[in-house]
Amino acid sequence: MKSKILLWIDSPLYFSIAYNLQKTYDCELYAVFDITNKPKIFFLEQKLVKFKKFWFYHDHIKKNQSIDFEYLKTFEKKYNINLWKLAINERIFYRFYDFHKFSSEEILSIEESSCKLFENILKEVKPDYFLSYIPNLHHLQLFYELCTAQGIKTLILSNPILGYKTRISESRQITNSVKRYNETKGLDRDFRTMMEYLHSFDISKQNKTSKEKKSTINLFKSVFEFIFLSDNKHEKTHYTYFGRTKIRVLKFMLNLIIIKKQREKFMEKIFLYDVDLEKPFVYYPLGVDPEANILVTAPFFTNQIEIIRIISKALPIGYQLYVKENPSQVSREWRTISEYKEIIDIPNVKLIHPSFSNKKLLEHSSVVTTIAGTSGFEAAFYEKSSIVFADTIYTLLPSVHRIREIENLHDVINTCLSEKVNSLDLDKFLILLEEETFDFDLRGFHAKIRTHFFNDGQLIDREISEEIMLKFLTDNEKPLETLSLEYIKKFNCNKHEK
Repeated sequence: MKSKILLWIDSPLYFSIAYNLQKTYDCELYAVFDITNKPKIFFLEQKLVKFKKFWFYHDHIKKNQSIDFEYLKTFEKKYNINLWKLAINERIFYRFYDFHKFSSEEILSIEESSCKLFENILKEVKPDYFLSYIPNLHHLQLFYELCTAQGIKTLILSNPILGYKTRISESRQITNSVKRYNETKGLDRDFRTMMEYLHSFDISKQNKTSKEKKSTINLFKSVFEFIFLSDNKHEKTHYTYFGRTKIRVLKFMLNLIIIKKQREKFMEKIFLYDVDLEKPFVYYPLGVDPEANILVTAPFFTNQIEIIRIISKALPIGYQLYVKENPSQVSREWRTISEYKEIIDIPNVKLIHPSFSNKKLLEHSSVVTTIAGTSGFEAAFYEKSSIVFADTIYTLLPSVHRIREIENLHDVINTCLSEKVNSLDLDKFLILLEEETFDFDLRGFHAKIRTHFFNDGQLIDREISEEIMLKFLTDNEKPLETLSLEYIKKFNCNKHEK
């Protein structure tokens, strides 16, 4: 009997995976398309992939319908899914671009439409597998949680905590992790050897490579296409684009250029470029905001200024809190100056420029704190304990302390200060992580997609032709085959488990 595979397609990536699975695996393919209007024409008319059935997500979403509160209450109880937790952390609703102020009624209307659509899709398809990229918007997270609640095998593609590695997994955590960790035998590697291993999979190097400087020509092409060739219909049809008229978008983008320069001028003047690394300090590297790694992974710890304030309150006497801005925050034109001032005004806190060495801060810190970032993992290589505010792939490490009761933070910091990180613990975890991942530059592959289809990612609503798609599939035949084979391994493994 053919496996039923349901894919969430929000970029050419998962269409390409479907294309390769169709050639190599006996299955029926279904899809939910989460795309803008111009690419929709291609997916409606294409003959490259034979989908049994497909849906366009935004065609089914209403923002002004009478809300069925009883349905939503029943949905929450039936599947144990907290809808407001997902919705309030949605960057589109209130955190990212201030183009449209969503009312509570609009949000609930969108939630109800999504829930009903997703229930109907799963009822009709009854998929064996659900494939998607790791959720970064709340409606995909909702669909993922619904699939999990119904016992559907979810296979999520993600960049793990090692660069140039990719992971296909059922969840953000490692399945059956404690048992597998306890049964793992180490390779007797010391910290120096493991540090060399970490450097060979340097995420910062991978990020720099995959975020090469964007072409000025492509920028002007994108602006021209948007102003003169785009009908901008999705401003009315996609809630993720509500309020984004051409004039408002252009004003917004021009304003961002000015704001970014103002913020950078403030940072150059006020942020610390040099700090005393000999004084005892706890290190908190800021996470990119808004970002799914915080909004989805740590839904109740999204206010980083308040987190910094809480950590500063919990510090033992004699320790300072060093806070470093994330270099990747430049993708959000940095934070507001008022936010930076608020951090600076917190007693016993030092705000450090993003250019300062993260490795030096990790090396000289006494304890590392992070909401859910990779620094908590990297701390173990420097023989430092860490504190996190969410369940992550690496919370399995004994040196990583997951905070669940904020009142205990002071005691947990003191525990971290007195404990010694065991090299065997990290050694065993790295073996487990190797089992969970495979060599594939997913960040670099996303960069190829942005270049090939979307003018370096500067304009998403662009037409796709079969010729353009075929060229991409042909040029990237080997990496796409690698991804497809990794999925097939997961399918076969699941069959053996059954």
